[in-house]
Amino acid sequence: MAHPLMPKATAVWLVENTALTFEQIAAFCGLHDLEVQAIADGEVATGMQGLDPIAGGELTQEELDRCAADPDSRMEMAKPNIPLPKARTKGARYTPLSKRQDRPDAIAWLVRNQPDFSDSQISKLIGTTKPTINAIRERSHWNMPNIKPQNPVNLGLCSSDDLEKAVALARARAGKAQDSQAQPVDEATGPAAAEPPVSVDQAPGTPVAPEPEPAQVNPVAHLAPGETLLVKDVSKPAEEPEPEEPPATKVSPENAKLGEAMATPDVLKAAEDIFAKTSDDAAKDAVDDVKES
Repeated sequence: MAHPLMPKATAVWLVENTALTFEQIAAFCGLHDLEVQAIADGEVATGMQGLDPIAGGELTQEELDRCAADPDSRMEMAKPNIPLPKARTKGARYTPLSKRQDRPDAIAWLVRNQPDFSDSQISKLIGTTKPTINAIRERSHWNMPNIKPQNPVNLGLCSSDDLEKAVALARARAGKAQDSQAQPVDEATGPAAAEPPVSVDQAPGTPVAPEPEPAQVNPVAHLAPGETLLVKDVSKPAEEPEPEEPPATKVSPENAKLGEAMATPDVLKAAEDIFAKTSDDAAKDAVDDVKES
């Protein structure tokens, strides 16, 4: 049940100007019976000015007289005869002046990240016009160098719920369009599609000649020097062992003893002198040759 706009002020006026019971006033104003009694005793709402519900259109004189004659009845609110404002039709979304400069950034974000959105969806979601959307999509907007794509939810141009609904609607429309473009394959025409096409020159009913088999390629002819051809289920031929080098000659114990006996200091010195003279002579010959040349 509806109650007056100012229940205590209305209760004060009803206590002072009518003979209604505390229960009737409490039921009409939405208060407790003891609270209405306290108002009548001056303990509550002291100095409060009463509000006439009849003048405010909340109660009629006939309803007041009816309840004053019958203490068990309850008063009801009067129907308002004031014309109510008409509900605003759903139109373009209103964007505050402080956020209108952010709309191109939101449009650029939607065009880049939601290609399935139509122009009408973007205009309803952000509150813009189709020429602006087309200018940003074609990169012909006058302020294109300064436009940076940003999420419209972060900019405060729309709520996340509205954006999710628009995304779901765009995906559903895109899925329906793909399903309509895809053509179902008929079971009767399915196997026929797999048959090879018949040429124009060939008469219907003529058997199709089999295709020639590809020529076999000799793999041995394409081998590079040093390569070996491995054939399946054929073992690889065993490689020939390399010839072993003859072992070095061993020195007999007699020759070893003879060498030790000949390696005396005098013999070694004589050998050094011979090699020194030979090297000196060779050096002199080389110098003479250089001079002659």
